[in-house]
Amino acid sequence: MIYKNLIKPVLFNKDAEEAHELGLRIASLTNRSKFLQVLASAVYKTSHPSLEQELFGCRFPNPVGLAAGFDKNGTTPKAMQALGFGFVEVGSITAKPSQGNPKPRAFRIPRDHSLINRMGLNNEGADVITERLSTLDLNIPLGVNIAKTNDASIHGEAALEDYLYSYEKAQSVADYITINISCPNTGEGKTFEDPQALRDLLQTLKPNQAGRKPSLVKFTVDIDKLALETLIEICEEHGVAGYVATNTSSTHDGLNTPKNLLDEIGNGGLSGRAIQKRSTQVVQWISEITGGNKPLVGVGGIDSPEAAIEKIEAGAHLLQIYTGMVYEGPSLAKKINKALIGRLK
Repeated sequence: MIYKNLIKPVLFNKDAEEAHELGLRIASLTNRSKFLQVLASAVYKTSHPSLEQELFGCRFPNPVGLAAGFDKNGTTPKAMQALGFGFVEVGSITAKPSQGNPKPRAFRIPRDHSLINRMGLNNEGADVITERLSTLDLNIPLGVNIAKTNDASIHGEAALEDYLYSYEKAQSVADYITINISCPNTGEGKTFEDPQALRDLLQTLKPNQAGRKPSLVKFTVDIDKLALETLIEICEEHGVAGYVATNTSSTHDGLNTPKNLLDEIGNGGLSGRAIQKRSTQVVQWISEITGGNKPLVGVGGIDSPEAAIEKIEAGAHLLQIYTGMVYEGPSLAKKINKALIGRLK
């Protein structure tokens, strides 16, 4: 109630990116303060043996994780651990630092409990971020989400080498690595979701090579089952450890937000409640295609315990939240975990 009645109105009076940066500054302060971490843990942390899982060699104290996109530069993992998250995924990180797209580039659409962003993979670059992460002493799994540097001139073999650089830098600091394949591969705007591009990428990264950290592939929500089957077949051939479903949507149809406001916002990735059902459908498809035998992270529109349970019933082993936390506040992970404990009982 404190978040919704006091903090949220203040944040929502700011530009979406300004509010995000303020949240990051507060979380980064907590990240550096043992006292604030203990305080946050006392308020937010929920633990129970029934929530624990071991997947791809990592022990997860609970299934609720922070999705990539909130902490692009790895400045808040200890704070997120204190807030009761069972794991944290930072990034996307890229081989070269990037300022991202021109501002404004992040927008709330409250009528849909969602966000639209075109951040453009802004981050400090793999060297700086992995150096920062190398000093972490975390008690929960750390995922590093990697993508291709946002530069259309980097394509073909150079794009593969760009990806490989971040992948190899992440090996020393990550418990698992998420390969974000929705990013441009060529100057023509193709992505690594193209079957041949994905095959070339995985042949370059060699995720099944001895000593590699477990590697997950993250799919867009804008995909049909047939295309998904093709991509998963390629992933399975190359020893991918699991899947993340889903990334944001480039489709803005069927929203409650008036069209004139959407036109004013322009293009960008849609996240939040507006993609909940479509994301759950992709989770279910992946579970069916893999026979439920591969770890699957469900993300997209999880803003309540009910939405979380929907993802788990569709086949997700783990969950990630971000946009839901913008609308519901930092207690969302605790609410979901408490509901799951009750459900399991």
